[in-house]
Amino acid sequence: MTVAEARKFLKKHDIHFVLAQFVDIHGSAKAKCVPVAHFEDLLTTGAGFAGFAIWGLGMGPHGPEYTALGDLSTLALMPWMPGYARIACDGHVLGKPYEYCPRVALRAQVKRLNELGWTLNTGIEPEFMLLERRADGSLAPFDGSDTLDKPCYDYKGLVRRSEYLGKLAHALQGAGLDVYQIDHEDANGQFEVNFAYSDCITSADRYTLFKMAATEIAHAMGMVCTFMPKPFSNRAGTGSHFHISVADGKNKNIFLDAKDKSGMGLSKTAYHFLAGILEHARGLAALAAPSVNSYKRLVVGRSLSGATWAPAYITYGDNNRTAMVRIPYGRLELRLPDGACNPYLATCGIIAAGLDGVRRKLDPGPPNNTNLYDLTPEQVSEQGIGILPQSLNEAVDAFASDAVLRAGVGENLAREFIRLKRMEWVEYSRHVSAWETTRYLEFF
Repeated sequence: MTVAEARKFLKKHDIHFVLAQFVDIHGSAKAKCVPVAHFEDLLTTGAGFAGFAIWGLGMGPHGPEYTALGDLSTLALMPWMPGYARIACDGHVLGKPYEYCPRVALRAQVKRLNELGWTLNTGIEPEFMLLERRADGSLAPFDGSDTLDKPCYDYKGLVRRSEYLGKLAHALQGAGLDVYQIDHEDANGQFEVNFAYSDCITSADRYTLFKMAATEIAHAMGMVCTFMPKPFSNRAGTGSHFHISVADGKNKNIFLDAKDKSGMGLSKTAYHFLAGILEHARGLAALAAPSVNSYKRLVVGRSLSGATWAPAYITYGDNNRTAMVRIPYGRLELRLPDGACNPYLATCGIIAAGLDGVRRKLDPGPPNNTNLYDLTPEQVSEQGIGILPQSLNEAVDAFASDAVLRAGVGENLAREFIRLKRMEWVEYSRHVSAWETTRYLEFF
């Protein structure tokens, strides 16, 4: 889209405001509202922000201005907000791309791929829950009839939220996302909306736009839309699986090899890339599952629906949904990321880990096609299967000690990420929960 085409686009759709949008280190959308008459300023001088007011930009109150410079290729309608459009922005400081901006960090990793003639394509599968806040402050599925012990793919649970899901799908389609499937997921009040894959920066942009649409449409309808990894201890968690493949300059999937003797359709390059992800899995967990709550999901156990889909073991398998990486055929499905992940930083980690595997020609070993949830800890140890971190603190320690992943994010941004996540862990550790007072108040 040229500037002239953008002008026509905005006029045709009666756009009055454009949101200059970026994300902070947590992946939360940030924006300024710019009247359409000043839209072109976003492409030249950008929109200015006080960097100290934004998580993870590595600035003090005396620091220079943080400028969000619009990427014209991302201009999109926001149909749930008539008269508004959105443009994704890269962070700049003093006229240069700013290394603390997650989108800028991902651009640096994409450049490494481009130097090889490659493009990383990702398809992100966002799960979310639709909840209501009761008078007593507690949370519950918004649909009070959504009570099945095994609700996945339930017809009634799906159609009773059809008004919301229809509005969301139409809004996303109007924003340029190709929605192709919607389903009720494994927890009560939980849904998944699938949209078509694209290059990894576009996917991260669209995932962010998806969250913006899903939360605000829900809010307007009196619901709470949450991407929290584990809102309820007795229900399945909320994942955000990444489907991963690499294309060459002719848009050919170089992960695909129909001659693969395993029947999984993977090339040697794909196996090396996969091995890199497994090699760096423990540190990658910090980027893909970056909250305290994430590690309430990444455990072996059973939800009341009778199953858990979260990976706990560092291995892969042919369509094995108990493994960290599933192989649908000719691509990888990384099942580690959850709804709390910053898609730009998670993708940075994926690229850095995968390219390390390719560079070192790492071998992922044989696939594991057994039900890993049935294994005892002793059997897991005997088979040499690694276990993902079981707390944010453990994951951050692994990330901090992984030079490949730190370089993949950028040393300064990695340092800021580690600092903030350690603070989050300390706050959580010092918090006195209701469980503690219930258990200990008169126990002694």
